[in-house]
Amino acid sequence: MNLPPLTKDFPGIGGSLKGRAEDFFVQEIPLYEPSGAGEHVYCEIQKVGLTTFDAVNRIADALRVPTNDIGYAGLKDARAVARQVLSIRGTTEDAVMGLSGRIPGLTVLWAARHGNKLRLGHLAGNRFAIKVRDVTPTDVVKLKEPLAEIQRRGLPNYFGEQRFGRRGDNDLLGAALVRGDDAELLSVLLGRPDSDVDEGQDHQARAMFDRNDLEGAMRAWPRRAGMERRVLARLIKTGRPGAAVRAIDERLRRLWVSALQSRLFNDVLALRVEGGTFDRLLEGDLAYKHANGACFLVKDVAAEQPRAEAFEVSPSGPLFGYRMTLPEGEALRVEQEAFDAAGLTAQDFRSRAIGKVKGARRPLRVKPADVELAAGVDDHGAHVTVAFTLPPGSFATVLLGELMKTKPHEP
Repeated sequence: MNLPPLTKDFPGIGGSLKGRAEDFFVQEIPLYEPSGAGEHVYCEIQKVGLTTFDAVNRIADALRVPTNDIGYAGLKDARAVARQVLSIRGTTEDAVMGLSGRIPGLTVLWAARHGNKLRLGHLAGNRFAIKVRDVTPTDVVKLKEPLAEIQRRGLPNYFGEQRFGRRGDNDLLGAALVRGDDAELLSVLLGRPDSDVDEGQDHQARAMFDRNDLEGAMRAWPRRAGMERRVLARLIKTGRPGAAVRAIDERLRRLWVSALQSRLFNDVLALRVEGGTFDRLLEGDLAYKHANGACFLVKDVAAEQPRAEAFEVSPSGPLFGYRMTLPEGEALRVEQEAFDAAGLTAQDFRSRAIGKVKGARRPLRVKPADVELAAGVDDHGAHVTVAFTLPPGSFATVLLGELMKTKPHEP
């Protein structure tokens, strides 16, 4: 993704991220504390080397509960030290605390009861402390000016590259799902080898699939590619792409549709950043109230822009869906341009394959809080550490990209 930065006129410090998991720390800030009573056990876990889905699946197996009975407020990367809160139905605090040591890479920090399941987005924000490696420590002074610009105008609220998966094609999978194009989805999922990301057996399996050598592709896929093997096996058995697509986990399908929404949002935001209006209200904008997430139609820009300058409100962008409220005027023209380029309509987000995706609005910018800078040298070399808090759903790598001015490379 080549997304225009806000701070293009300021030099960056270069560097790399996530050479070690310990260099990337993230902790959820809960929206509320557990009450101490109820049918769900809330717990804070610390995980290293596990995605949120990995952690949920392994906890479900260890406690013998359905994965659907485990709730989470956000998705956290595997290549990080990540602390997040889960809710688990059908178990006890003692059983949850006993998970420490049973699941490699996972520790339970506390457990307490609460009355409701934790839902996506039920958090106040995330606190990050990130070490940028392969830098000159004294370059930390270069960060003050771009950070001041970001604090003044806001951080473009792009979705980070991790939303689009290792191959960067989650949005293409989502688009195929939304359009009901099963053959296209299987082609993206199982074929089209990319030498930049696919190596060895993966590249060979994808090339065989493109040649319609399904049995050869099945032999080539390694055992770790469980989802690809399961989908391909269903295709070989039935000969029907639709049946193969139905073998895909529902959580993955939702993730892919969300990635499509994210890509379209990024496209709209990029146009507004390039046009200098991501922090400036347009007539017809749907302004987002940061205090409560409500939106309202901007009819008088002169009256509302001072609220934007005070960061009470911001222009919003689309998370497309069949019932999403649309802006008017110039703001609508920009959004429609992105929608038309993708060849989609609002009704495409309502089908048997994906269910009903209503859509929502998302602020085009956010304001990092409690920003701290440090620099030094440790046993693993020189580093610049950037610590900050972001609202839920915003990406630390977007802020790091503004400061590094290179793609936040992950070795």
